[in-house]
Amino acid sequence: MAAAPAAAGAGAGRGRRSAATVAAWGGWGGRPRPGNILLQLRQGQLTGRGLVRAVQFTETFLTERDKQSKWSGIPQLLLKLYATSHLHSDFIECQNILKEISPLLSMEAMAFVTEDRKLTQETTYPNTYIFDLFGGVDLLVEILMRPTISIRGQKLKISDEMSKDCLSILYNTCVCTEGVTKRLAEKNDFVIFLFTLMTSKKTFLQTATLIEDILGVKKEMIRLDEVPNLSSLVSNFDQQQLANFCRILAVTISEMDTGNDDKHTLLAKNAQHKKSLSLGPSAAEINQAALLSIPGFVERLCKLATRKVSESTGTASFLQELEEWYTWLDNALVLDALMRVANEESEHNQASTVFPPPGSSEENGLPHTSARTQLPQSMKIMHEIMYKLEVLYVLCVLLMGRQRNQVHRMIAEFKLIPGLNNLFDKLIWRKHSASALVLHGHNQNCDCSPDITLKIQFLRLLQSFSDHHENKYLLLNNQELNELSAISLKANIPEVEAVLNTDRSLVCDGKRGLLTRLLQVMKKEPAESSFRFWQARAVESFLRGTTSYADQMFLLKRGLLEHILYCIVDSECKSRDVLQSYFDLLGELMKFNVDAFKRFNKYINTDAKFQVFLKQINSSLVDSNMLVRCVTLSLDRFENQVDMKVAEVLSECRLLAYISQVPTQMSFLFRLINIIHVQTLTQENVSCLNTSLVILMLARRKERLPLYLRLLQRMEHSKKYPGFLLNNFHNLLRFWQQHYLHKDKDSTCLENSSCISFSYWKETVSILLNPDRQSPSALVSYIEEPYMDIDRDFTEE
Repeated sequence: MAAAPAAAGAGAGRGRRSAATVAAWGGWGGRPRPGNILLQLRQGQLTGRGLVRAVQFTETFLTERDKQSKWSGIPQLLLKLYATSHLHSDFIECQNILKEISPLLSMEAMAFVTEDRKLTQETTYPNTYIFDLFGGVDLLVEILMRPTISIRGQKLKISDEMSKDCLSILYNTCVCTEGVTKRLAEKNDFVIFLFTLMTSKKTFLQTATLIEDILGVKKEMIRLDEVPNLSSLVSNFDQQQLANFCRILAVTISEMDTGNDDKHTLLAKNAQHKKSLSLGPSAAEINQAALLSIPGFVERLCKLATRKVSESTGTASFLQELEEWYTWLDNALVLDALMRVANEESEHNQASTVFPPPGSSEENGLPHTSARTQLPQSMKIMHEIMYKLEVLYVLCVLLMGRQRNQVHRMIAEFKLIPGLNNLFDKLIWRKHSASALVLHGHNQNCDCSPDITLKIQFLRLLQSFSDHHENKYLLLNNQELNELSAISLKANIPEVEAVLNTDRSLVCDGKRGLLTRLLQVMKKEPAESSFRFWQARAVESFLRGTTSYADQMFLLKRGLLEHILYCIVDSECKSRDVLQSYFDLLGELMKFNVDAFKRFNKYINTDAKFQVFLKQINSSLVDSNMLVRCVTLSLDRFENQVDMKVAEVLSECRLLAYISQVPTQMSFLFRLINIIHVQTLTQENVSCLNTSLVILMLARRKERLPLYLRLLQRMEHSKKYPGFLLNNFHNLLRFWQQHYLHKDKDSTCLENSSCISFSYWKETVSILLNPDRQSPSALVSYIEEPYMDIDRDFTEE
């Protein structure tokens, strides 16, 4: 082969070639030099001039060169494809040529995915590369889009079978030849057109798989409202098609870079927010709204998510979906599953049934053999897991979007939570077995396996569902709701209004609700489990918002506090993420709850245990600051109560005694301010700023604010950094005002979590930022003139 292997994958041709370029050979002049034809083709495609397509050569010349370069006859086939795919063609011969090309490319795609390098030669996947280089990709795009052209008022038509062949060839070329997918993604009209091909069940799977790959590399997000007849398209999908369509939706409704959202600085996010206000809704928000406007869309997703395995589509239909199995080569799970079936069948049946060559299928898509009825149960379960994974993701994103309340109402109405509760043991949290299918090249404990990913997605959904929403009580069953009422009655406190308003017909059924089931698996989870973080987050979200004594006691009765302390102290958890989630959960569980502090003191009953606990807290205040805040707030409330039970806890609890010491509070305050700066503030660490404010607000209530500021000044000098800390704090508070005092900023979270009115938060910040150097509660009063640096602009660079 004349061209260097490196040329393959470089992305031959970036411009859209029109039909006019077909005639370019006639005017270009001269006979191409045989030695560098591939390089000339690539150069022509990059510039749009010169050699571009196979049609620019004679068949005799291509045949002659093929003998030497071993192009597998692909350029000649493309030459025939050009000749038989004109506007007035009946496409019968065209389809026959496609069926000749298809196996030449599918075998390379198979080798690429299975990493079977024995099937490849020295060059990298030459067939797909040659196919693209001689203009095959662009020709197939033109053929597929022929139906968009009207001649004398009539639309051209091509058969579903031919469309399927074109899509399969395009996909295999994308798999093996770098740059092809990106070039297709740049053709926005083609991407939108692909959606219309999903109306046919025969071409649905091939189309969906190609669209998913294209959207994965597309720079700009497509708008679903530009898809013709989107509502009728989606409404006509059967349940399996809808589940597969969710793979595409996952790309179209998620904001860009949401995966690292917690790591983005608040300065950058605020700037982006201001920009978005002027630009209007994002493409993702528009797409979410488009989907929610489709009648019955959310209801069907809920049914898919809660469908039992036995109710899933029959085996024959599943194999029919996989008839063109090579179009799913990106999903190695399917390959592994098919290989498993192949091993259980006779070699003859396996070859003819599981891996049907293109064109071998009968009318119903399957040869009449027994293999289609003998799929193992584990494969059916994994099939259902893959579907539910995509559906739960889409529901989770919608739950976090602008229409959150609308989605919440529908999810409750369509009984998603009780449905998931019924699936919990048998599907969602089923035990791994030796025969469980996993992703190709991964093991059962890998976070990428479908089993584990489903569990994490399920936990993320619960977190989004519970977070600051009264519908969280749907996670309980009727008996557990009665238990909450009994707890309130015994404590002589009013029942939570949300509990009273919960529609009992929509809650979980069975002996245990979903929250209780989650607690049970949480306590059994191995120390090194990757689920611990997500489990703690899901339970913590149930406690977020206005503190509820009944909610806390419900969880305390089930041993949650002791389990968290065991993980923090006895197992000495090392994972920072898991520790942070445990500290956050512990803070919500103990806040203002004297019974929780009694239980804490009973478990942390030696100085040795308490020192281990303090070591974990002090090892990273970013992780533990929410617990420090909750304990500080609880101490303040307890000190203002006249109650024997509270007095007993105050006298016995090591943690409360430790936090009550001014040197301890000053140590926390100094470090909290020192570890954050305006330019490094994120959604994850801004809590450190708010915790430092809580300490100072409580000091202000006791008229000790000047004392705390004076002590901070002394600590600065002792560290040989005069003015550094207070200047930094001044900048942080200025940013706090910009960030939290926006009219569209929801400040209720700060108010509910601290039980301190937001007006007191604002007043305290204003007092601290008072420019009057004579004010004893103003920061500037404690920064000496030579070290004053409070007017710096902290915009994002």
